[in-house]
Amino acid sequence: MTVPFWLWLATIGGLLALLAIDLVIVDRKPHQVTTGEAARWVIFYISCAIVFGAGVWLLGGHDPGVEFFTGYLTEYSLSVDNLFIFMVIMSSFRVPAIHQHRVLLIGILLALVMRGAFIAIGAALIAKFVWIFFIFGAFLVWTAISMVRGDSGHEEYHENLVTRWVRKVFPVTDEYVGHKSIVKRDGRRYLTPMFVVIVAIGSADLLFAVDSIPAIFGITQDAYLVFTANAFALMGLRQLYFLLGGLVTKLVYLSYGLAFILAFIGVKLVLHALHEYHVTPAWLEINNWTSLGVIISVLVITTVASILKSRRDPGAVSKLDLRPPAPEDASSTSRDR
Repeated sequence: MTVPFWLWLATIGGLLALLAIDLVIVDRKPHQVTTGEAARWVIFYISCAIVFGAGVWLLGGHDPGVEFFTGYLTEYSLSVDNLFIFMVIMSSFRVPAIHQHRVLLIGILLALVMRGAFIAIGAALIAKFVWIFFIFGAFLVWTAISMVRGDSGHEEYHENLVTRWVRKVFPVTDEYVGHKSIVKRDGRRYLTPMFVVIVAIGSADLLFAVDSIPAIFGITQDAYLVFTANAFALMGLRQLYFLLGGLVTKLVYLSYGLAFILAFIGVKLVLHALHEYHVTPAWLEINNWTSLGVIISVLVITTVASILKSRRDPGAVSKLDLRPPAPEDASSTSRDR
């Protein structure tokens, strides 16, 4: 699909406008986001994605339309798994409930920038080297195997290299100072735990992008569709965090479903590369309608099976305490661990 430069600019401008509206309405006054408020915003962002996808379908054709919806659904489902990590980070840093939405917003803005860079690099590599599909495919299959083996490290948060570097280089206060990221005390500037947790969220999403970007390139190689599918999935992620809350811990089979999806897309990438090298016939390639059907089926089966399992066996649900901190604990951080 040929996308003129002005359409790129208009799309990015529209996405920024949506985020600005969200920022003005939700963040004009720090507060704890209610389930009802989160549900309305989730519906709004999903509706925006559907309208955008319908526009792609009508103006670009049914193939790009299917690619967008398949990519969006894949990225959104992967984002649900990422929510668990966000909850672990929030719990570890004891982020006050009234400031969690601001942390997520800034983290998501950072994620959009980082994923945009990843997409540009990935598109350039794919356009020049067909063999990159073998690498992407093998990486997705390896990731899927790691998820099934339980090597994702969801149960506990350990500060990564970037977060540890920030603590080492800059002085950090022991307590939160409202929603401020930087404060000045005795003529010296200090970072607050708010800044550190934003770095933790942003750097964690950078690792998520390593999985999700190759996955969506297995669905479409159109950089415009890859970027917009990622953008719409990320924009609704913040509200989905507050809507699902601890319910995400009940999706006990989600990692298995996502592992299957990643392995499926990995195989699709390898088959596509083999066809490009004229090793396999065209009929062995997996088309986008099949991909969409498989992804939807796996997500439905996984969700239903998880709900039934959590009802029959409550002990299977994660015991991690993901509740927001009590007012008297709001100033503590994970630095004291």
